[in-house]
Amino acid sequence: MIYVELFITFFKIGVFCFGGGYGMIPMIEREIEIHHWLTSQEFVNIISISEMTPGPIAINTATFVGYKMGGISGGLLATTGVVLPSLILVLSAFYFLSRFQHHPIVKDAIWGIRAVTLALVIGAIVFVARNVLFNNEINIQATKTIEAKARSTEAILNMNSITNLWKTINPISLGIVALALVMLLRFKIHPILTILIGGVIGIILHYIGVL
Repeated sequence: MIYVELFITFFKIGVFCFGGGYGMIPMIEREIEIHHWLTSQEFVNIISISEMTPGPIAINTATFVGYKMGGISGGLLATTGVVLPSLILVLSAFYFLSRFQHHPIVKDAIWGIRAVTLALVIGAIVFVARNVLFNNEINIQATKTIEAKARSTEAILNMNSITNLWKTINPISLGIVALALVMLLRFKIHPILTILIGGVIGIILHYIGVL
């Protein structure tokens, strides 16, 4: 039953993911792939919507995925599933860390978790980038197949493959990404305003026939 699957899936994500919302994206992607719930493009669209709405991105993503698959009940169950483990773990961790936070083993374990968290965030960046910067709309399973081929030595050494890959990059998306980075890092423009400007650019490009 879809409601049970949604709750169990997002409960599992809530239990095993560290590093906040962006750290959860690779695991959410994997679960969506296993259950064949969404295409990669649909998932990226949900992430974009989650960024624009108030609240943590992981909770928003769970809500949108749950709603898409099971309506309001699905959204509520997915959200409850992803939040409940955090509530339980935070209460447990508070008791544990308040007693053992200075223990060397605990400090080293947290250090290791931080390193893995960085890898999860980078994985989320790669996932979003391959669906935003490239012209071909492909689902998650097809993307995995392409990645497997790309890891082979033959693909790396084949200049034609590299040239063809470069041709699939969407220059408009790449330009918007560059503009957003300049706005965020150079001019320190608020992320919400940057998102709104990106939306306005998309609307303008739509009406002039570019998109």
